[in-house]
Amino acid sequence: MSKQQRARLDAMLRQPRPQGPQSVEAFRDRFKATMDQMIIPGGIRTTRTTLGDRPALHVEPDDNPRPATILYFHGGGWVAGSPHTALSLTGHLVAKTGFRAYSLDYRLAPEHPLPAAIDDALSAYRALLDSGHDPSAIAFAGDSAGGGLTVTTCLAARDAGLPLPAAIVAFSPSLDATGSGESMDTKAGIDPIFTREYLEETIASLYLAGQDPHQPMASPALCADPTGLPPMLLQAGTNEVLLDDSTRMAARARDAGVNVILDITADVPHVFQSYAGVLDEADQALERAALFLTQHIRSSDSRHTSTVSVTFQRDSASDPTARR
Repeated sequence: MSKQQRARLDAMLRQPRPQGPQSVEAFRDRFKATMDQMIIPGGIRTTRTTLGDRPALHVEPDDNPRPATILYFHGGGWVAGSPHTALSLTGHLVAKTGFRAYSLDYRLAPEHPLPAAIDDALSAYRALLDSGHDPSAIAFAGDSAGGGLTVTTCLAARDAGLPLPAAIVAFSPSLDATGSGESMDTKAGIDPIFTREYLEETIASLYLAGQDPHQPMASPALCADPTGLPPMLLQAGTNEVLLDDSTRMAARARDAGVNVILDITADVPHVFQSYAGVLDEADQALERAALFLTQHIRSSDSRHTSTVSVTFQRDSASDPTARR
């Protein structure tokens, strides 16, 4: 059945898409429409809030949340996406771990190129720490561009002298803005979503906005010193041109003495974990991610954990991602 699931998913992702230049607004609308089709698990509830000076979505289990926090960064190529488009992934991690999560609505390019997203992510992490959260009970998680943010935000926190979170989980992270990985060529045509040209148009043109890609915060898999970073789990599929972003980051982390698990799944596309409930490999990968988080986050029901001092707004009834 899994082989058939993978084949159906690949065929679906290869359906014709708009040709020629697209406006940023059209790309964002199409990305949202795609992500709105993902399955959101039951047993969670969401509340709009703020973290740092940015909007965020607070996601927690319906019953007896465990005293630990996932700070989640959504994908979308630095140009699109929101906490709502990533709610399937955030929701599944919350449902499987019992932890609370904050999913950050960081600023997007081209209006806000590098390093705006990193600045917002670091500000959100500071807000958690300032509110009394124990860093040993915090993990960073994210997908694609947000997976890249899990690493670069840790680098920024380390360089700022902040205590680091307990763990990193990154789904198909974008960690090389130079596009120099061998998989950019060896997986061309195999990847049903991305091409080198597309990634150059989004990352190089919009996110970098003329900045040098050969810098740690743009290409940590090539340029960063990951010494001192927390244990990381990097998950990717063999059918994606960004595969070597993960393999080279894992090697770099290993050589720096960082505990790292490189978790590669065969014959699946970019951020395949989004297809939980449709693809067996997605559910299995999320189970492994949840196990990794529970093993590395120090969570004790008897230990006091503060909550963020924020004002929550009830989700509107028209919001399709609200879960009660």
